[in-house]
Amino acid sequence: MIEIIQREFIYLWYYFEIQFRQIFWYWILGMAIGSLISVFAKDRIHQLFADMKDRKLGILGIIPACLLGIASPLCMYGTIPIAASFARQGMREDWLAAFMMASILLNPQLIIYSAALGTEALFIRIATCFLCGCAAGILVHLFYRNTSFFDFQSFEEKKSRDTHPDLIIRYLLNFWRNLKATGPYFFLGIVLSALFQRYIPQEMMTSVFGGNTAWGVLMAATIGVPLYACGGGTIPLLQEWLLSGMSMGSAAAFMITGPATKITNLGALKIAMGWKRFALYILFVMLFSFVSGILINICI
Repeated sequence: MIEIIQREFIYLWYYFEIQFRQIFWYWILGMAIGSLISVFAKDRIHQLFADMKDRKLGILGIIPACLLGIASPLCMYGTIPIAASFARQGMREDWLAAFMMASILLNPQLIIYSAALGTEALFIRIATCFLCGCAAGILVHLFYRNTSFFDFQSFEEKKSRDTHPDLIIRYLLNFWRNLKATGPYFFLGIVLSALFQRYIPQEMMTSVFGGNTAWGVLMAATIGVPLYACGGGTIPLLQEWLLSGMSMGSAAAFMITGPATKITNLGALKIAMGWKRFALYILFVMLFSFVSGILINICI
């Protein structure tokens, strides 16, 4: 019995060590760049968005709103108070919807993490997140032009914690907070990936998530809801699943529903939307991820 346990441990350590070496430097680089943007560029990014409200861009303002949302390093609990501040300044709600949707799905740190999945997966993640943000803004523009979509009354803008007078110390403190926030999920993701490699047959992954079937895309979109906890933690899992036969469309569906339905994000969004619009948000995310996954599988 002891020999069996030792052998299984050696196998798991082997898979863990390989996965760790493949992902680790993407994780470190992602945190380094994410902290750099958070400390030195965050206020500038948000100011660029705030400055848009005086420009007559119309619905086309959704495009820069999405790009600035992706560039913003804040999590959703940090983004919503910022969005509340923009709303009080008179920002258009379709632009706010695009900015918030894109910010939920992607940030500079997650872009670096996702590079570990390969160029194709990285491009698909950026493109689908951008289009999802645009779609959210367009729908708010079409159906909520004459009524309010968001309710930010209970949100106040949080004070920045990046206030140390020494820039190097300010950066290191931000990096340390980033490390504490993502580290446990990063290692958990590698552990789960090692377990999948050891105990889940590749044929099973191919049959469930592979091919161009709608079922695989739907399953990937669905499991993204309860499984997603942190972007860095899911990259090792996605890497293993893609190697085991998951289609790119299924991976794209997971990469949309995961962050969009992350439990901490949902709590904040429910407060900002109310139950009816919150339900519409969930329906939109599921439909967009499903249709995107199907189209990607058809085109690739």
